[in-house]
Amino acid sequence: MGIPLDKAALVALFLQILFYGVFFTLYWSTLFILLKKTGIQRQLLIPVGTLLLLIATAHLIVDFVRALEAFVFKVNMLGADAYYSNLGSPLALASLALYVTQTAIADGVVVWRCYMIHNRSLLVAILGCVVMLTYGISGYYVVWSFSRIHPLRNTYTSIIVFYALTMLISVTCTILIAWRIYRTRRFIPEGLAAFLPVFIVVVESGALYATSVFALLIATLVGSNAQYIMLAIISPIVGITFCLIILQVHFHAFFESEADGAPTPTIGR
Repeated sequence: MGIPLDKAALVALFLQILFYGVFFTLYWSTLFILLKKTGIQRQLLIPVGTLLLLIATAHLIVDFVRALEAFVFKVNMLGADAYYSNLGSPLALASLALYVTQTAIADGVVVWRCYMIHNRSLLVAILGCVVMLTYGISGYYVVWSFSRIHPLRNTYTSIIVFYALTMLISVTCTILIAWRIYRTRRFIPEGLAAFLPVFIVVVESGALYATSVFALLIATLVGSNAQYIMLAIISPIVGITFCLIILQVHFHAFFESEADGAPTPTIGR
């Protein structure tokens, strides 16, 4: 088991607050930049970023209330271990449902980026949607199963499928986007060198999220309570990854335009 469940819950809450603060700061910086944009960037990315922040906020509030109940209000009735072991409580189900929803939204943006950069490829869109639909069903099935008095036997398998497919879609889309950038720019004079920072941003952001999900998957497979720590911090990490791509691409384009003496280009129109 490693770390006790009650200590894992406290560490999870502390790290969740820490990462949420980073996400909150990056969100306002991202919003300031996107408000100056036009077209799809403003119409799509602002609502998505705001929705991710709202879900992360709701997730943090739910987990904070759970901590209060476990360590203050119900500590003499149940104890923290017993409280957190009850995955069928309304707050636990709400926390899990928020995680599934936020993951689906963030992966939807990743699939959309991959779809756009591959010239609106229907193959990319169809495969991405199929994978998202599959793990979406698995995720909400887990929520429904835990809401029953006796969770179904295949609940654990559904959890593993959800984590594995989430990591799969993140890694696959990151590789496809990076490959597309490399393929379209390698024969252009200074093309790859000019887009190398963007290339690195895409790979690093995808690796950050995929590594977090991989750690969550491993912790779940070995039965470690560290899975609850990862489950808590992935929520703000999703938003951090979303903002980092926009911010770093924007500032790369800004500094490139300053060096060339040209106006700052609009990215992704």
